[in-house]
Amino acid sequence: MSEKIKIALIGLGTVGTGVARVILEESERLTRRCGKQIELAKVVVRDKKRPRMIDLPEEIVTDSLQEVLDDKSISLAVQLIGGIHPAKEYMEQLLDSGKDVVSANKALLCEHGSELFSRAREQGRSIAFEAAVAGGIPIIHVLNQAMSGNQITSIEAILNGTSNFILSEMFLGSRDYEDVLQEAQELGYAEADPTLDVDGTDAAQKLCLLTQLACGTKVSLDQFPRQGIDTLALDDLLYADELGYSVRLLAVTRISNNQLEMHVQPTLVQLDKPLAQVNGAYNMIALEGDIVGKTWYSGLGAGQNPTASAVISDLVDTVAGRNKLIFPFMDLWDSQQPLEVLPAEKIRRRYYMRFNVLDQPHVFAEMADILGRNQISLASIIQHETPETGESNTDEQQVVPVVIMTHLTTEGQIQAADKELSELKSLLPNRVIMPVLD
Repeated sequence: MSEKIKIALIGLGTVGTGVARVILEESERLTRRCGKQIELAKVVVRDKKRPRMIDLPEEIVTDSLQEVLDDKSISLAVQLIGGIHPAKEYMEQLLDSGKDVVSANKALLCEHGSELFSRAREQGRSIAFEAAVAGGIPIIHVLNQAMSGNQITSIEAILNGTSNFILSEMFLGSRDYEDVLQEAQELGYAEADPTLDVDGTDAAQKLCLLTQLACGTKVSLDQFPRQGIDTLALDDLLYADELGYSVRLLAVTRISNNQLEMHVQPTLVQLDKPLAQVNGAYNMIALEGDIVGKTWYSGLGAGQNPTASAVISDLVDTVAGRNKLIFPFMDLWDSQQPLEVLPAEKIRRRYYMRFNVLDQPHVFAEMADILGRNQISLASIIQHETPETGESNTDEQQVVPVVIMTHLTTEGQIQAADKELSELKSLLPNRVIMPVLD
């Protein structure tokens, strides 16, 4: 008989349910993969009376974390609750009680990873967090093991499956943002409150984790530009396509001149690039190493099964003892000299700009003057022909969209110009500015 390892599951939401189902239904497979029998000994929930999507033995379900902490036979806890508090306190208590931890909480690790990793090392325990980034893509394994001989020089990634689903469905179905967002919620890709997905926060937290692992530098969310997809309209996706691009919420880290260039923004990506061809709730990560060059990884980034798959992988590696060997050598949150983050205003790229303009004389002259004074050179302008009304005396002026593509310029110059443009009475609100990936 194989040695039996007792584990606890903290949280039984969408992902927790998927993890519990695999443990119960695929016990023989997991035993073969890790050499030990995994027993689900405790499941901690907030409300024991709440209906569940899985049948569990009544005696293992509890609303008390203390039962897990006091049970010395439980050596590993899978913590699947979100947010910072009480997740941080729970993880500290689990580590102090002598248990290894598997977590999917990117927000917690992004903000408190350094102290939690130190605490785990002090207790001789490990923290595994493959499920915190990119759903079913084993990117933590890639960075920590498969590419450990490389210095990662760039990360270009689609890290939020919800946003990617919304953008691709808007374009492919010629649908509005609100309509597709509702479908994403119905399919379980988006939460009832989708703010963290659509405003870029989720992708930014994941980029921080990848950057720390790849570059050894802790970066906070306020150190780099972050913009979501919630201000985009279908027209922006159609104009981008007309120009030969697709719009993706792109998370980027690059090492240049010993500085980190970082940003998370809706970005125009050339249609022939792999990142532009990722549709639905899929993620893609392009890593460039100084030895191997550029590599791509893609898989589902949202939903129950992809994240549960990553959790189970960490669970198996921890039970088999692999994480115990690897964890002490991870340079995530290490004390090495950090890289300086390039100030946002110095980031140099090309840009897409869309304006709603009153159809009247001198508008282009005013816009060109502002852009020129801010050292922004124009590569192209799109203004589709507007129909003649046949009325020479009308109080209603037509509003026409104008799309501008710039040559290389800086974020600082773009923001300075945008501030001046906002004061023009001929430009109506809801201007859209997006960088271009070249």
